[in-house]
Amino acid sequence: MHRLTVRVQPNASADRIEGPETDAAGRTYLKVRVRAVPEDGKANAAVEKLLAKHLGLPKSAVRVVTGAKNRLKGLDIDGPPDLAAVLAGMMQE
Repeated sequence: MHRLTVRVQPNASADRIEGPETDAAGRTYLKVRVRAVPEDGKANAAVEKLLAKHLGLPKSAVRVVTGAKNRLKGLDIDGPPDLAAVLAGMMQE
């Protein structure tokens, strides 16, 4: 199980992964944009689907576990041990 922190911008013009950013408190997160609206979990589902596709995993392998109603979210990702290196690379781009 791997953990990833993302900041989501809903209602974007396209679904895409922007890259890593750092907030004023020094926390690093992955910035993600999704076209879905932030109601009834639609944006959360879009984030799960986008990251699963990007990582080559099934949709069920990516779950929002914290921040369901916030822009800053914690995701649990089920994947092989070498996925940690892929996630670390995404945070360095």
